[in-house]
Amino acid sequence: MPYPSAPWTLRGYAIQTLHLVNIDKVRPLIPAELEIISVWPGKTLGSVYVSNYGSGSVLEYSELIIAPAMVGYGGKIGGWISHIYVDHADSLAGGQEIWGLPKELAEFTWEKGEDVTVRQGNRKLCSLNYQGQKLAWRQRLSISGFSAMGTDLLIYGAEFESLLGLIGSQLEVPPESPFSGVGLNQPFLTLRSDQLSLRVDAPQVLG
Repeated sequence: MPYPSAPWTLRGYAIQTLHLVNIDKVRPLIPAELEIISVWPGKTLGSVYVSNYGSGSVLEYSELIIAPAMVGYGGKIGGWISHIYVDHADSLAGGQEIWGLPKELAEFTWEKGEDVTVRQGNRKLCSLNYQGQKLAWRQRLSISGFSAMGTDLLIYGAEFESLLGLIGSQLEVPPESPFSGVGLNQPFLTLRSDQLSLRVDAPQVLG
């Protein structure tokens, strides 16, 4: 097996943008069994997460995650990932075969510590420009995510600890990007996670 078994421990830094997105737009991306959680009339919470995992991680790679909605099932609430990109073949295989995530390979360009662009060949998926940190505090959280493998709906837990800060950002998703239809307008909040330690547990079958 070329990739590590779960859980995966990952260390590095990450940027996460939060968006209000139209439920009608993202409903086709979400399995029918999952309820989309409304946080405002007709709106759910979407997110873009881009990270770089380095020394101390089970694998060293960059990752882009598009989570178009907060969802619920059987009293459990978490995120649903519709698009996910990495630049490491073992992460690709592990994500697909352990968690059922739709991972694809992409190229990540990090510049000046404040810009990242993600591409697949000549096609730009997105770019994110982020500015100086305004406030930071040590935070520890547990979150859940949903995925699917074949006909099985899965849930998995993740725990992270980091120095979490508020920053400004600008996100560009060009029309040719596969997730341009999500409707990710400019974020209402952007978080930077420094000194990040993330553990992602093996999934469990729901229902």
